[in-house]
Amino acid sequence: MSDAAVLSNAQLNKRILSVIIFTFFCYLSVGLPLAVLPGFVHNQLGFSSFIAGLIISLQYFATLLSRPHSGRLADRLGPKRVVMMGLLFCGMSGVLSILAALCSDVPMLSLALLAAGRLFLGVGESFSSTGSTLWGMNIVGPLQTARVISWNGVATYFAMAIGAPLGVLLNQWFGISGFAGLVAIMGVAGFWMASRKASVSVTAGVRIPFHRVVSRVWMFGLALGFGTIGFGVISTFITLYFASRDWSGAAFALTLFSLGFVVVRLGFGRYITRFGGLKVSLVSLVLECAGLLLIWQADSVWLVDVGAFLTGGGFSLVFPALGVEAVKRVQQQDQGSALGTYSAFLDLGLGLTGPVAGLLIGHWGMQSVYLAAALMVLGAFGLTLRLQQLHGRQPAVQTASD
Repeated sequence: MSDAAVLSNAQLNKRILSVIIFTFFCYLSVGLPLAVLPGFVHNQLGFSSFIAGLIISLQYFATLLSRPHSGRLADRLGPKRVVMMGLLFCGMSGVLSILAALCSDVPMLSLALLAAGRLFLGVGESFSSTGSTLWGMNIVGPLQTARVISWNGVATYFAMAIGAPLGVLLNQWFGISGFAGLVAIMGVAGFWMASRKASVSVTAGVRIPFHRVVSRVWMFGLALGFGTIGFGVISTFITLYFASRDWSGAAFALTLFSLGFVVVRLGFGRYITRFGGLKVSLVSLVLECAGLLLIWQADSVWLVDVGAFLTGGGFSLVFPALGVEAVKRVQQQDQGSALGTYSAFLDLGLGLTGPVAGLLIGHWGMQSVYLAAALMVLGAFGLTLRLQQLHGRQPAVQTASD
């Protein structure tokens, strides 16, 4: 019996949180600039709103492109070293943002420094979050994969939720250097904390080519990408949705969305292990779809609030539930690659939501994005149903020579 098998729930959570804290540092670094940088680029540097949006998007593209490589590196070098590299990259983004603020009287130089910082942050995000998750999976064992991924999501969402308002406050008090200095400090502190923790051994064994990893997890990732659309349209467009109907209370709807996410993640995450990730995903996607349809047809604020809560609760377990099943498709020595590839579909879904939804709004109005998102979630349900059919006909882990 493994050491992790005899630990209590509290002991397991303590072990997991000891490394998931690096995910928190990472996503707090991501959240801090979100509400500040567009205004700095547009109002202080004098660039267009398009350029301001592009600066934000650079990070998402860097994360998307580096996510699969982060998992591959974690498999080869060990998750601790990848986390340490990721935290340094996050810290470097803070340093470059400080330099950009100091060079604000030379707008093109300042913009270039910000762009470089966003690229560093994107790579830092993929390295830190993928490495932390794999590190947690290694220290508590494969039976606790769902628990690790769930806690990783809680850390991510909590950090993002407090990051944006904290960034605004720090910007008001100290300017760009306020939030950027905190990002730099967290990078250094996180690197030091990670360096003092024990490494986990890199699993020996023959690693399959990367394209085979992709072939085994892409359907899980595609289902995740479709399921992520509901999260994207709520977080990005709910404020505009309320404004288009002359309603107030968009912030409360976002709060209810967050509340639904956290309540379900903490209260029902254990059901992934009990009933299996695919069954939990199917129920979650139905709940998310119902919430989006309710928002689409809502004729009052309270119906939107209920829909937001249902959408948050439904989306909450999609990532960990499908992720548990995705990493089962490969041997332990390839799980980092599988996790990184799978997670990249979430980045892709969020990255495409904004521009595609913007086109829909221009042609069919604000409400159309919620119907479109519901249809995408329904597509995720269909993919997951197909995965469940396949699940009963093939073993979870195939050999390296197949």
